[in-house]
Amino acid sequence: MSNLRAEVGKLIRKKRKEMGFSQEAFALYSNIDRSYVGRIERGEANITLDLLYQIASSLSCDPKQLLA
Repeated sequence: MSNLRAEVGKLIRKKRKEMGFSQEAFALYSNIDRSYVGRIERGEANITLDLLYQIASSLSCDPKQLLA
């Protein structure tokens, strides 16, 4: 299961970088703690569907694009 978290985290990081956000700027923009964004991107945190949709909205993409 942690491989799934890691893959989703990589996709979130990739999309964040494509949008030109630093981790800190993205955290502020999406109202998520910066250290939590880091844990998500490293695949250390299990995120809820609500948070996945919040992240996708902040990244102006469909949540499906963030799933492995």
